[in-house]
Amino acid sequence: MQRVFITGASSGIGRALAEHYGARGARLGLVARRTQLLHELSTRWPERVRAYPLDVTDAEALRVAAADFIDGFGVPDLVIANAGVSVGTLTENAADLEAIRRVMEVNHFGMAATFSPFIAGMRQAGRGRLVGIASLAGVRGLAGAAAYCASKAAAISHLESLRLELRDSGVRVVTICPGYVRTPMTEVNRFPMPFLLAADEAATRFARVIERGSSYAVVPWQMAIVGKLLRLLPNAVYDRVFAAAPRKPRQPPPG
Repeated sequence: MQRVFITGASSGIGRALAEHYGARGARLGLVARRTQLLHELSTRWPERVRAYPLDVTDAEALRVAAADFIDGFGVPDLVIANAGVSVGTLTENAADLEAIRRVMEVNHFGMAATFSPFIAGMRQAGRGRLVGIASLAGVRGLAGAAAYCASKAAAISHLESLRLELRDSGVRVVTICPGYVRTPMTEVNRFPMPFLLAADEAATRFARVIERGSSYAVVPWQMAIVGKLLRLLPNAVYDRVFAAAPRKPRQPPPG
């Protein structure tokens, strides 16, 4: 019986991952800010779920949740740092600076704060997987999405550093970079989203990557080709093509 700790579990990819592992009998630690949605999900397997309504930028709350999970279920087999926010931003607008800060804190710091309280126990046990849900948006910057792209680039680099730190410990670090997944986060996008996946299909594919213990994977595989091409484009060509690309709408700073 797997022990799985997931952040951002109330909707989208996080909820789909919770349903995937819950349906397979896992003991779950589920983190999200939206208490009611978290409660609705946790009541499906009340004997196997511990719900933690908190914000992943609150490192102390995460430490308390991690201690409670370990006390109740033991050291986790999987810790999936999935919580994330996305919002269009423009650096020239002072009003967007708080949104930029929030995106970086949730998407990068929140991932580090999620992993931190579990690493010592997993290292001592000599097993387990730390899984970071990054994004293909971390490969290159996109106009109007500086905060999101920067946060996911930071997540990718952080996961690579962590993989080196835990080499030969028995703990695997898995970086997953999704393409487009149908979630509340992508519903506001006003541009084509090639190879769009339903959240439950994405969760199934992520679980296969996690089971293999792959160090890095782009899902779906077609977007891996897109990512490689983006890396190869010279700046002059990339700038000409993407400067006028459709942008994510600007919104108030995510709470």
